[in-house]
Amino acid sequence: MSSHDLIVVGGGPAGLMAAGQAAARGLKVVLLEKKHLPARKLGITGKGRCNLTNTAQVNDFLRAFKAGANFMRFALGRFSSRDLRLFFQDLGVETVAERGGRVFPAAQEAGVVVKSLVQWVQQQGVEIRTESPVKRILSEKGRITGVALQEKSCPYRSGLKDKILAAKNVVIATGGSSYPATGSTGDGYALAADLGHSITDVYPALVPLITADDTAFRLQGLSLRNVLAEIFIQGRKEAQEFGEMLFTHFGVSGPIILTLSKAAVQALNQNLEVTLSIDLKPAVSHSQLKQRISRTMHAQGRKKLVNILKDFLPLKMIPVFLDKSGIDPDTPGSMVSAADQKKLRLWCKELRLRISGYRSFHEAIITSGGVRLSQVNPRTMESRLIKGLFFAGEVLDIDADTGGFNLQGAFSTGWVAGNSVPA
Repeated sequence: MSSHDLIVVGGGPAGLMAAGQAAARGLKVVLLEKKHLPARKLGITGKGRCNLTNTAQVNDFLRAFKAGANFMRFALGRFSSRDLRLFFQDLGVETVAERGGRVFPAAQEAGVVVKSLVQWVQQQGVEIRTESPVKRILSEKGRITGVALQEKSCPYRSGLKDKILAAKNVVIATGGSSYPATGSTGDGYALAADLGHSITDVYPALVPLITADDTAFRLQGLSLRNVLAEIFIQGRKEAQEFGEMLFTHFGVSGPIILTLSKAAVQALNQNLEVTLSIDLKPAVSHSQLKQRISRTMHAQGRKKLVNILKDFLPLKMIPVFLDKSGIDPDTPGSMVSAADQKKLRLWCKELRLRISGYRSFHEAIITSGGVRLSQVNPRTMESRLIKGLFFAGEVLDIDADTGGFNLQGAFSTGWVAGNSVPA
């Protein structure tokens, strides 16, 4: 039974960073990945372009982590977004910042990031073993002793055999439960719980939302920019975001919807009523829009309403609005009543959709919930319960807004864990 200084469980961004950093310090490290290749999820992030991090200032970066901000403060201070960009620059991967501070590889290909990261890890001397699922982490008297895993009995045969690997330290970096086809199936939660750790409720996060009626279905494919979306829970506003969104065959998606989804998912799981309100014209007040609608109807009094609406609504939205409002599309502008003008104003300023559900982990970008943060030292990522056990990445109860914050969180926590493992 060979012994290692460190076993890293999981070959995603957090695990690769932890393994490489530890090996660079001279530790004997083996990384165990259950899939046939490491970093599969990293290879599809950012729609295949890999949104590595964000250029946001420190306070804005921390705010993106919401309840996890205090826990993340040290890790982001030790290995910041600037440090990450310099790290990849040293690996030959140039990066560019785009709208919203989102940082991508200049090549616009996630594969470039994956290849450079895996090569760097191997150059540090890390042994990467794929198709090696870990079944249990071993400990004695509150200290790590190794892992129990399965691995191929022979490269030319199917089937796995049980094996024990001894080690003084283990990093759990198995990711969450989102995109399970890439290997993120929540394994780390079971491994941590088996060692006495508490796991907070786990839900899909940064996930598209399902709406109750056919409005979104009829608008599917319509993308909106510069709109304000608000989430109401039991009639009370809970959160809002400004930016882009998209109507789909099942409901709504897009950057601002994904960011708002956490509040919606949590409320839905408490059987609370969730409503999405969309302001198509946030730069204009209700009173200003009321006057504009009135003036337009008067000025274009002979035109049919269906043609006047082009001044207020996207073309795809016009027939849906007319149907939902019950207004005759052939009504001349001068004959549109004050009540019908109000319907148009409310559609523009407060388009309300009841949220009835959310998409599965198969479509969620990340996972909300995980290993309880109070049981982990944020300055080392070591467990407060088991000596020699460390955590990194999405397996922890940390999740942030969309925009590169979550990947930075994975790299930062992996960096801290890898540099905290004792030699």
